[in-house]
Amino acid sequence: MRRITSTLSTVTVTAVASAALGLLATPAHAATVVVSNSTDLANAIKNATAGTVIQVRGGTYYPTATLQSTANGTSSSPITLTAYGSETVKIDGSSLPAGSWIFKLTADYWNVSRLTFQNSPDSAVVCQSCTGTNWNTVKTIDNGDSGFTLTGDGTVNNTVRNLDSYGNYDAATHGQNADGVAIKFGSGTGNLVTGGRLFNNSDDGIDLWSFSSPVTIEHTWSFGNGKNRWGDSAFEGNGNGYKLGGNGPAVAHVVNNSAAWDNAGNGFTENSNTGAIVLNRTTAYANAKWGYYFATSASRLGKNLAVGNGSGLVTKGSSVGSAGNNWDSGIATPPFISTDAATTYDARKADGSLPATTFLTTGSTTIGATMN
Repeated sequence: MRRITSTLSTVTVTAVASAALGLLATPAHAATVVVSNSTDLANAIKNATAGTVIQVRGGTYYPTATLQSTANGTSSSPITLTAYGSETVKIDGSSLPAGSWIFKLTADYWNVSRLTFQNSPDSAVVCQSCTGTNWNTVKTIDNGDSGFTLTGDGTVNNTVRNLDSYGNYDAATHGQNADGVAIKFGSGTGNLVTGGRLFNNSDDGIDLWSFSSPVTIEHTWSFGNGKNRWGDSAFEGNGNGYKLGGNGPAVAHVVNNSAAWDNAGNGFTENSNTGAIVLNRTTAYANAKWGYYFATSASRLGKNLAVGNGSGLVTKGSSVGSAGNNWDSGIATPPFISTDAATTYDARKADGSLPATTFLTTGSTTIGATMN
């Protein structure tokens, strides 16, 4: 059942009285819509207007068509889609047709929080040419392509905060496409990924392939990607922790205070991006290939820490600036307090931020990720 609730505030009552006197009325507040089944959820998303608040009651929802909207909020009156109270909501794509996404927005100024999108036949969440969307404490799990995607020109000022994206695998193409986060094939400034845990995906943790504007990534962990966990005899996943470009654009992406470990490929790689990528205070540990692979770019690498990577600490070309990293002359490698990653899987803190851990921490104030 869908229930529309509203409360007459003093402002609204005043507006009614003013209208009766022929004065300019104050606009009424937008509705709060509480939904408890897939049909009402789809309708609420499609028909939202600026200021609508959609609250989803606890349970698992099985839509039979992609949930989608082109409705715009505004910067001062966004559309909100969230779980009701403290209830747990899972939106499951098991009943969708082959090739479908669970949730697609081609819209501006939405706030989406505390929802899980799982078991999609294809990608789980796709935000296409969106401006000003905020995603907070969302999970994308076990989907048939990338968990979370930003794409298209006009992709501007979107924030992905405290995302858990894992177990995503594209069987049809043997794992070569399913990333934790894909920001691909588009442009637009001001996009931020922060507080992410991107792990055990068939391809990369985060992939910025053919996105021609700078993306900022911070306080994010990418681990265990690119391993054949699905018994695929023709498996093709790459397994980079952070794939920072590719397919032509020279882009100055930024990665701060983030870590990559136990990936099947490189921890951090330019992936043929020749731009001035900036990496500051990151850690690459026990990745199968290079900790840092920056052979052709004009990147600036500062205060980064590489330990125990299969191919070595770093590959860097002559245009790369490097200072304060543990491969630079005179820079010591501080010991880790712990190399046991078990606590990185713990529940997030009450505010949605990453769990507390001593894994890969060093106590240093000058080098490597702080792991928070």
